[in-house]
Amino acid sequence: MGITVILGQMAVIAVLVAIGVFLGLRGTVDAVSSKSISTIVIDICNPALMLTTVLSGSITADHSDLLTAGAVAIIFYGVLVLIGILLPMLLRVEKDNRRFYNVMCVYTNVGFIGIPVAHAVLPPNGMLCVLVCNVMYSLLFYTHGVAVLSGNKEKIRPSKILSPGTIAAVLSILIVWFEIRLPDVVNEMVSYVGNATVFLSMMLLGVSIARSRLWEALRDARIWLFILLRMMVLPALLAVVLRLLGMDPVIVAGMCLMATMPVGNIPLIQAEKMGEDTSILSRAIAMTTVVSIATITCFMAVLA
Repeated sequence: MGITVILGQMAVIAVLVAIGVFLGLRGTVDAVSSKSISTIVIDICNPALMLTTVLSGSITADHSDLLTAGAVAIIFYGVLVLIGILLPMLLRVEKDNRRFYNVMCVYTNVGFIGIPVAHAVLPPNGMLCVLVCNVMYSLLFYTHGVAVLSGNKEKIRPSKILSPGTIAAVLSILIVWFEIRLPDVVNEMVSYVGNATVFLSMMLLGVSIARSRLWEALRDARIWLFILLRMMVLPALLAVVLRLLGMDPVIVAGMCLMATMPVGNIPLIQAEKMGEDTSILSRAIAMTTVVSIATITCFMAVLA
């Protein structure tokens, strides 16, 4: 995909986010309706969008490509787990708060933001990286992530791994692997639902920005340093390493896109359930989300 197309797609996404900011500031979409729409996007629209991509038949990857994407994603998340331990120490985060920075490193928004953005800016085969990263995210968060946030006190519930998003990602991988074809009426139905994802998710992102305490995050030097290292330096190093290894440029673009994603909101929700102070997570989500529009645009333009 050329640089002009990338910039055009990101400009469209920025406009959709701006619409959300406007609706949030006006109060048209309040906290209650935002939560309801978020549930629809996460549990219905996002899974449908993943399935739409593979059911369309536009993915031409073979078994080797799928295995390569899976292997890269496993190594990538293994490295993130290690960085999650080391980066908080490098940033000199207080010991009690290191667990928050730990999960911020590992659990970015590869689903709610990653899926629609990838659908907009990546070629079809690039969605393989998105699918495997979403599977890895779910497998890790409800085991490793919950353990880190709770200081190994919270009970791990494997059943939580089986979310609609994880199930859809696994199904999508199986469809690609076995080259499954479904009736056109099924493909069309899934497509109608999935096509609502980009607008709804970007609109909700704007609403979230409108409600966030962005000014507080802007004054937090540690979050700026986190953004530099986690969202800029890491994706750049990842791109260099994958290119040196001779990886398919589509896989390089897909993995780098996943690496530039902002901090996800699931760790925040989990921390709230445990009665933790979520101020660090909320500031990081707000700031990284705003900055990600620029960083994603830059990285995708360079990799185009």
